[in-house]
Amino acid sequence: MLFADFAPLLIALALLAAIAILVPLGWTIAGMRRYRCTVGQGFLLGFNLLLNRLRWHTRTNRPMPLAQRQGAVIVANHRSGFDPMFLQVAAPRIVHWMVAKQYCTWWLAWFFRILGCIPAGRGGIDTAAVKQAIRLAESGEFVGILPEGRINESKELMLPGRPGAALVALKARVPVIPCYITGAPYNGRLLGPLFMRAQVEVIVGDPIDLSEYFGRDREQGVTEELTKRFMKEIARLAGADNFEPQLAGRQWLPNGTEEAEEENHATP
Repeated sequence: MLFADFAPLLIALALLAAIAILVPLGWTIAGMRRYRCTVGQGFLLGFNLLLNRLRWHTRTNRPMPLAQRQGAVIVANHRSGFDPMFLQVAAPRIVHWMVAKQYCTWWLAWFFRILGCIPAGRGGIDTAAVKQAIRLAESGEFVGILPEGRINESKELMLPGRPGAALVALKARVPVIPCYITGAPYNGRLLGPLFMRAQVEVIVGDPIDLSEYFGRDREQGVTEELTKRFMKEIARLAGADNFEPQLAGRQWLPNGTEEAEEENHATP
């Protein structure tokens, strides 16, 4: 056979090779330019931008409204395991998310490590994780905390909230940015949203100034009061002005019960 007989196949292979190289390179550059981050972070964040635009058609009303080096705690409702990915689209820099330790398995740990996520236990308050979040927020970073602590599969607007976001914001002396996510895909599976089309919208609210509460984080009821305030603001962004948030207990567990109650039921 002559070379001409193989030319169409060779051209096709060359085009596929170019696409395989240029597409990941393109989204890496897009991620690095937008977030001013490392190559590894740029690759993951660029891929996230691509997914949000092409797969989930994510829209935001505006970027996070803070100065470049001002730290903040971002809070939102929680309807999908991919909520941090939707919220990242509205953030002008990397958001360091608190992630349940149970998800930091060997095949996902590298992903969370590159993005600077904070592994945290679900039962009670993880002191080490909270301290790490405080340090990041103090240094001018965004820290993301979902007050519900687990995916809301109920018909309620939000599940009972936990005070971790209020504690971190008060200790770091930074504002809190409430957000509401609507249209988030979820089918009960960890990676399910990757295979689901959606119309996601992220509504970013005004920063909540906590300066009048600084130094009062040890006062009884302060973090609980602020947690309710954050959740009411999230609800307001959803158009539910009359929503009355509930609080989870100190030893709240992923199944929504209290540790003491479980012990009582387990005792004959």
